[in-house]
Amino acid sequence: MWYEAGWLHTLAYAESADGINWVRPELDLVPGTNQILPFDPEVKFEDSPLEALQPDSCTFFIDYDAPKEERYKMAHHGPRWAVGGVNGTSADGIHWKIHGLTGPGGDRCSAFYNPFRKKWVFSIRSDFTNKDPYFYETRTRDYFESDSFTEGIEWKFEERKRWLAADIEDESDPYMFSTTCLKGFEDPKTDKNAMPGLYCVDAIGYESIMLGMFEIHRGLNNNDFGDRGVPKITELIPMYSRDGFNFSRPNRKPLIWASRYDGAWDRGYVQSVGGGCIIHGDELWIYYSGFSGDESKARNLTGKNAQELDDFYTGMYCGGATGIAILRRDGFVSMNGNGTLLTRKLEFTDKKTMGINAIGKVKAEILDKNGNLLAVSKEFNGDSTNYTLDFGDFDISTLNCKVIRIKFYVDGKLFAFGFADENGDYGGAHAAGIADI
Repeated sequence: MWYEAGWLHTLAYAESADGINWVRPELDLVPGTNQILPFDPEVKFEDSPLEALQPDSCTFFIDYDAPKEERYKMAHHGPRWAVGGVNGTSADGIHWKIHGLTGPGGDRCSAFYNPFRKKWVFSIRSDFTNKDPYFYETRTRDYFESDSFTEGIEWKFEERKRWLAADIEDESDPYMFSTTCLKGFEDPKTDKNAMPGLYCVDAIGYESIMLGMFEIHRGLNNNDFGDRGVPKITELIPMYSRDGFNFSRPNRKPLIWASRYDGAWDRGYVQSVGGGCIIHGDELWIYYSGFSGDESKARNLTGKNAQELDDFYTGMYCGGATGIAILRRDGFVSMNGNGTLLTRKLEFTDKKTMGINAIGKVKAEILDKNGNLLAVSKEFNGDSTNYTLDFGDFDISTLNCKVIRIKFYVDGKLFAFGFADENGDYGGAHAAGIADI
């Protein structure tokens, strides 16, 4: 685990054997600490960009296809708009070599890898002016992609594509507008300072899709939260894509939400992390961060140093922590109830078996491209995230390179299905990796 140790101060490193209990090893970079990228405000950027770049949003990857010396990758972005960030590689995740600067970008930039198109993608904060009234123009995202993580990443403003934004279906939060310090705002739909925004976008290849987290900012600016010493309200809404550029959010309900009450460790400012999730047996482990805030450090306090408190020293950014949410594998969506489901036309190669993730009763019919019946499975009745359907004497491998459709009969919940090779591998992407349990 790589994490910010102290808000916008330094980056540190921890290890775990089970993903729950973490240790902070003493490293050789700063004696007596687990720091890996200490920030020094006295260092000039042109002299040492790694030391001079104040940590703001950093994304780390384990690249299993890279040479050993480049196994670990880091996209490190600071809060200064004109500077952008740096990309680095490491053999151990601790000692880093900087390869070059990215193009300009604001705070909360991030990066991800699209394994289906084999592209490195940079999710860049922007604030584009949008003439379409359906989309909010505050806190938006630009897009840039490269074939290489270390080369061709110094983009120009005009090379970035306008990409994603919050829209009028994203709502501001009444929790914030009920507080005394937030009086005087107009309708959240028309007051720019109160509009929702797209705070960050992280994505990862998972099975056959790009799985993303849309971090929605529920409105208002930093000053309003600093005045109270409470964290901003951001929440994580899942999204998906087939190409890594065009994303869909069929459900606007947060997967991971802010708790919104004093004393909660994740009262607000809930953020996604690079990698998205880990496949852990029958579960997905989703790591994320949250903040508790500290109302005793509100900017409107009277007394010593009250006038010196800016956003970074109020309670708005206090109490940052990392948490974990656990979801059934493939558990983002399911077909529920009693009925049938007919897939679109499918084609695959080198497959031997067909598996399902389901609860209840499921039976499958395999049809050719014209709708003629080829095979019928025995009925499954139970609860399994990876059950191999029994088609009797029918050989699934005879379908390789042929166009087919599947008709499911469901009485319960069907989460997912797939075709596996002789080793039981479905051939999909594995998000941040598969835990050895």
